[in-house]
Amino acid sequence: MRSALVLNATYEPLSVVSARRAICLVLCDKAEVVAEDGSVIHSEKLSLASPIVIRLRYVVKVPYHRHTAMSRRAVFARDNHRCGYCGSHADSIDHVMPRSRGGLNVWENVIAACRGCNLRKRDRTPEEAGMKLSTVPRMPREMSWIAYSVPRVPEQWKPYLAEAS
Repeated sequence: MRSALVLNATYEPLSVVSARRAICLVLCDKAEVVAEDGSVIHSEKLSLASPIVIRLRYVVKVPYHRHTAMSRRAVFARDNHRCGYCGSHADSIDHVMPRSRGGLNVWENVIAACRGCNLRKRDRTPEEAGMKLSTVPRMPREMSWIAYSVPRVPEQWKPYLAEAS
């Protein structure tokens, strides 16, 4: 089942939920369908267009600064699936300052890496391993959590994400 973008009453992106959760919000009259994905969900007595964008009927107070949750998928997306050392296709993640030596599991210390570079670096710093970072790992921009929460951002979401960014 697909995902749906949840907008605040002010059309600000709030979260990404499953299509099933979006349908529940619509059926409980907590949200309205803004855009549909073209498919229809059937129940015994009801047929409903599957929502891909919904808008809440009430305003939800949003925290001032929202941070993108760090995950393997998000690190690969931030680094474009490229190794932070050699630039080849990345298939693992590496802690720049190894966790065994006090490195934290934070955006600024994690980078996508290919298997060869990750094995070569082991539990050393890049300087100790004679390797150089091609990019400095950073925390993603504020609205990037949406792009990292789904494998591909649907076209119907883009008008609402453009206003937020």
